[in-house]
Amino acid sequence: MDSVDLEVLRKSAEWLAAGRRVLLVTVVKTWGSSPRPPGALLAVRDDGHVVGSVSGGCIEDDIVERSRREGAYVKRPQTVTYGVSAEDARKFGLPCGGTIQLVLEPLAPQSRIGELLELVQQGNLVARTLDLESAEVALAPAGTADGLTFDGQVLTTVHGPRYRMLVIGAGQLSKYLAQIAVGLDYQVTVCDPREEYTETWDIPGITLVKTMPDDTAVAMKLDERCAVVALTHDPKLDDLALLEALKSPAFYVGALGSRANNAKRRQRLEEFDLTREQIARLHGPIGLYIGSRTPPEIAISILAEITAEKNGVALPDIAQVAAAKEKLGPSVACATTDA
Repeated sequence: MDSVDLEVLRKSAEWLAAGRRVLLVTVVKTWGSSPRPPGALLAVRDDGHVVGSVSGGCIEDDIVERSRREGAYVKRPQTVTYGVSAEDARKFGLPCGGTIQLVLEPLAPQSRIGELLELVQQGNLVARTLDLESAEVALAPAGTADGLTFDGQVLTTVHGPRYRMLVIGAGQLSKYLAQIAVGLDYQVTVCDPREEYTETWDIPGITLVKTMPDDTAVAMKLDERCAVVALTHDPKLDDLALLEALKSPAFYVGALGSRANNAKRRQRLEEFDLTREQIARLHGPIGLYIGSRTPPEIAISILAEITAEKNGVALPDIAQVAAAKEKLGPSVACATTDA
């Protein structure tokens, strides 16, 4: 789940434990343009303190102002819609006349926010179901393909780590990549059996394992919400992970290296039990062509490509490192991703 929305759960649990009244606001549907997607959360304390976001700020302002003026003005779960008219769209700052539907839920101990937060922090993917009429809440395991549903009376939201990333290699580039990936709400595992690299690993919030890459890929049970990035430049390590990752449903599989090295890698992979279609899924050289040279720039380039793949955005060939270098010729600066 979005790190902003996770913070909403944390603050809501803290405020409830302190005896404060809390209003939880959930985006359930949007029409036209909207800054925040369905499932986005906002929590408003009875004195107007707020955490999270459901719009560009104007809707939050309206809800906060009512909370300050009327205290806990919502007594039971209810829906509210902003931006139905052009006047409201202008008033609340919805772009392009967009419309947004929200569920307002006054929280209580039976809302099970603390229990939900604990499950999410343990790495579980959890479906929370709210019956608007009875205010009853149920928690249940969720699948990676599950999402928000709302039929006007029953709201189900999904909370927890939605995407995972396996990074092969614990070098300097991996540190920048892993840090930024955590900010993008990935649950990151870094795999490197080489002690000379793992002994100096000091990035919090990331799982570091010293097992062999192929064993790690199998143990993670890679699914369609997983990205695998091989960064060691060592075929004995990178290729092991790629063999398993390319056979999995992982939405992104990529390896660092030059055009020549990636061509050789593909030739090696053809010697194993992979089909041509599976090998064709391999991204390499990885990253978007942005002239990146330093490890932080290269990490941004790689994660930009992964983000585009995750969001189903088709990129022009010129944005790819290999195609850009072939078209622009030797005069173009050499990015480290193609070194």
